[in-house]
Amino acid sequence: MGKIAFLFAGQGSQKPGMGKSLFEYSRMAADVMEMADAVRPGTSAQCWEGSQEELNRTVNTQPCLFCADLMAALALREQGVKPDAVAGFSLGEIPALAFAGALSHEDAFRFVARRGEAMDACAASNPGAMFAVVKLDAARIEEICASLSDCWPVNYNSAAQTVVACAKEQAGALSAAVKAAGGRAMPLAVSGAFHSPFMSEAARTLEAEFAGLAFREPAIPVYANRTAKAYEGLSQLFEQVNHPVLWQKTIENMAETGIDTFIEVGPGKTLSALVVRILSDAKVYRVEDAGTLQSTLEALRNA
Repeated sequence: MGKIAFLFAGQGSQKPGMGKSLFEYSRMAADVMEMADAVRPGTSAQCWEGSQEELNRTVNTQPCLFCADLMAALALREQGVKPDAVAGFSLGEIPALAFAGALSHEDAFRFVARRGEAMDACAASNPGAMFAVVKLDAARIEEICASLSDCWPVNYNSAAQTVVACAKEQAGALSAAVKAAGGRAMPLAVSGAFHSPFMSEAARTLEAEFAGLAFREPAIPVYANRTAKAYEGLSQLFEQVNHPVLWQKTIENMAETGIDTFIEVGPGKTLSALVVRILSDAKVYRVEDAGTLQSTLEALRNA
């Protein structure tokens, strides 16, 4: 086995009960939730007892999923699994930075809670939609977006999938243009046009309020959504909000450094599926609860 990377799950993977078994299993994981409840009372109850509808609200999704992701990563580290690098998809980039020591856990949590509020406000003032587009390459999708107003490629997920964000009123035109080109546009259950210029006000708000955030040199490389390279400074944390996520390039750049084992931390397996599409020979595992923690540990021991 070569090098290991942890991949922190992004918005859309949230689900009721996330993190509860890890809270009961791991002291380091429990510390995260206890911190979150002290800063934002009721976070644990929301994670464990909240409905899917409640967790799908951006203002709740982001702080709750931050906790679930970070708890999974710390539970792994508590068992002696140490990654050589980390990356997080969109929201997941913030717990990745906290795990790597670039931000304190409390500072990162306060930031992500405010990030959810700011992005939710942008979504309300600039109604948007997002679509996962398949059967077309990224260059063709870029051409389609350029032919329409208020339409942008925002998540370069793999050679087989690019996510597009657009103004709500452009959703029909985008779907029709993709179909005419031989592709398929699948609507995503999100509340706004994330990672697009529609989020620019959120980026400005966060930069104004958190410009003094204590940012330290990460203990291990944190690959940035903005550049697909190792983080270089605090500004990338704000720029990430209204710029595309370069996920395919991130995974490819990690592989070039010798990383061949990827562990998705947090609910779901979206990132695991993307890694398999990008790197067919990669070893992929995931940890979202005590059960998957144990199975992943066993698989790593046998690798």
